Amino acid sequence: MKFYDITPESRFLLGTAGYPSPEVLSQAIEASGTEIITVSLRREGGEGGAFRDLLTRLNKRVLPNTAGCHTVKEAVTTAHMARELFNTRWIKLEVIGHADTLQPDPFGLVEAARILCDDGFQVFPYTTEDLVLGEKLLEAGCQVLMPWGAPIGSGQGLRNIEGLRTMRAWFKGVPLIVDAGIGTPSQAAQAMEMGFDGVLLNTAVAKAQDPVRMAGAFRDAIHAGQQALLAGPMERRDMAAASTPVFGLAEFN
Repeated sequence: MKFYDITPESRFLLGTAGYPSPEVLSQAIEASGTEIITVSLRREGGEGGAFRDLLTRLNKRVLPNTAGCHTVKEAVTTAHMARELFNTRWIKLEVIGHADTLQPDPFGLVEAARILCDDGFQVFPYTTEDLVLGEKLLEAGCQVLMPWGAPIGSGQGLRNIEGLRTMRAWFKGVPLIVDAGIGTPSQAAQAMEMGFDGVLLNTAVAKAQDPVRMAGAFRDAIHAGQQALLAGPMERRDMAAASTPVFGLAEFN
C-alpha cells in the first residue's frame, strides 16, 4: 500500500472533528496508532493557533480536507489555502452534491480533481463506489480512491457490499480507502477483509462514550481484518461440511 509518496504502516486514517476536548482528541489519536489525520481548514481557522499547536505536538501526517464545499470553485480555493497553511500537497477532496446524504457531486468532483492534479496536488477524492466515476478520477490524475461505505456520520457501515467488492476487484492496483459511514470496529474489519487498503473515519470515534477506547478498538479491528485477508479466509459454502473426517470412525452394529 502506497499513498502517493509514503507507505504508512497503519491502515487507519482518523478525523479530528467533534471530540469532547483537545485532550481527548490527542489521546484518541495516540490510541488509534494512526499516522495520518484529516483536518478541516474551516475548523483550523476557527480555533486558531491552539489547534495548530496541537497538530504540531501530535507529529502526524496531516491530510487537509475540503469538507462542506458544494462547488468546484469553493473546493479548489479551499485546497489552495490548505496547501499554504499546512505546507502539503495532499488534499482530501470533497465536493458535496446532495445536502441530506452528503453524496459527492460526481461532475464537480472530477472537474475539481483535474484542476488540482494539474496544479501539483496529490488528491484523495471522496467518491462513491461507481466504477465510471472512479475511472474518470484516475484519468484526472488521482492515484487513490476513497469510496464511501455509507453517508457521512451515519454509522450504517458498508451499505453496498457487492458494489464495493466489484470496485475492489476492478481497480486491482489502486489504493482504495473506505471513507465515511463506518460506525463500529466490526464494519471496519469487514472492509479490510474485503481487500480495501485502509479505513478513514471520524464520527464513530469522536461521538463514542469513550473515544479513546473506541480508537483502540478500531485500531485492533483494522489490523485483524488485514491479517485475516492475508491469512486467506475459507471459501463460503452453501451446505454444511463436517470438520471431523468420516474415515476411521467407529461403527456400531
